[in-house]
Amino acid sequence: MVSLSAFGGGCMIVGSHMLDQTAHRPWPIPETPWVLFMRWHDLLFAHWPVSIDLIRPLIPDVLEIDIFDGFCWIGVVPFCMSGVRPRYVPIPLTFPELNVRTYVKMKGRSGVWFFSLDAASWLSVRAARCLGLPYYDAQMTVQWDGDVVEYESMRNHKNAPPAEFCAKYRPTSPVYYSAPGTLDYWLTERYALYGALKPDRIVYGEIHHLPWALQRAEVELRRNTMTEALGLHLRDTKPICHFARYQEVVAWPIVPIQRM
Repeated sequence: MVSLSAFGGGCMIVGSHMLDQTAHRPWPIPETPWVLFMRWHDLLFAHWPVSIDLIRPLIPDVLEIDIFDGFCWIGVVPFCMSGVRPRYVPIPLTFPELNVRTYVKMKGRSGVWFFSLDAASWLSVRAARCLGLPYYDAQMTVQWDGDVVEYESMRNHKNAPPAEFCAKYRPTSPVYYSAPGTLDYWLTERYALYGALKPDRIVYGEIHHLPWALQRAEVELRRNTMTEALGLHLRDTKPICHFARYQEVVAWPIVPIQRM
């Protein structure tokens, strides 16, 4: 077994290779400097199709629901973060994170709507909540046995709805890159985020990374109550799963939606 500490936390200088490769993006990167660097490891995209009638009441009216083949999609996405640091800050953080998401768009910018983001980093949760993102404290453990990832999360944020996730997952195919127009591409190639910690303050941010190096995946879901506070019950339906071993990401400032 391998622990999360195996990732270490050494500082990394963002290479020009990432910022110079932008042809795959649906719009140009921002002209202002990025403000946050991070690495994402051993990520599982687990997605379920959901009727738009169930999702629409959960999303602010100012945002359009993004759909594929007539369905919305709910994603539960566990992964590990390392090298997380603001620009010019040499000391990075390493921790697991787990988000619950769907897909929206506004002014031609399609992106991820975050219902929740659980993380095992007190400092990161506080910083993100100050920016208006719905982050929550969680007790989390991640272990590796070859290609198999065992991931467990239990939310312990004060006065927050309970949420648990316990699963074992692994890649099952060679690496591939998704093609535009496919469901794989639609679910994963997103370069903007939306969220709201408070209903009257919707926030927006942009990220950049290279195209996802995906693998097909299988998951053994032991517990998944991440969507129950939303009134969505997904535990008994089999998700569509993708795995990604590694991604480097930069992010720009989180701003209120009025400043898009």
